[in-house]
Amino acid sequence: MNDQALVKYNGVARMLHWIIGIGIIVALFLGLNHDAWKAQPAMAGAHKAIGITVLFLSLIRLGWRLKHTPPPLPTSTPGWQAAIAKGLHILFYVMMIGVPLSGWIMSSAGPYPLNWFGLFDIPKFAVGKDSPLAEAAHEGHEIMGTLFLPLLVLHVGAAFYHHFRLKDKVLQRML
Repeated sequence: MNDQALVKYNGVARMLHWIIGIGIIVALFLGLNHDAWKAQPAMAGAHKAIGITVLFLSLIRLGWRLKHTPPPLPTSTPGWQAAIAKGLHILFYVMMIGVPLSGWIMSSAGPYPLNWFGLFDIPKFAVGKDSPLAEAAHEGHEIMGTLFLPLLVLHVGAAFYHHFRLKDKVLQRML
């Protein structure tokens, strides 16, 4: 690839990237501040509905990604950076699916209904409150949710590094 040529991700990939990214940031804000929202159950409901949205859009995005090759990195990208970028993207997919799925399992074990912004009910998994699966889902949800923040900072930082320091077109591929 000519490093001066701009080859963007296709429109579907870009749209899903930004919608999912915003959803993750809002869900993280609500989830990491869940103690402050205990008196406002609507916030917990919004957190869950956004998480379910992120899950389904991430599954669509994964399917799209498997059928559409992303634009290549600049030829000047060192192999170690390309390997880290690939590993980080794989980890993001695992977490974009794993965090909301673990939250869904955890919520299924609770007494409250699960719905999508009050518009329709989301079926619950058959999992008991004290089951090992519910406990593992709770732990996984908290651990992965907490790890999301530094990974997002790394992701955004790498995009800015490419844009401002290396002055290549890596960031522009997703705009």
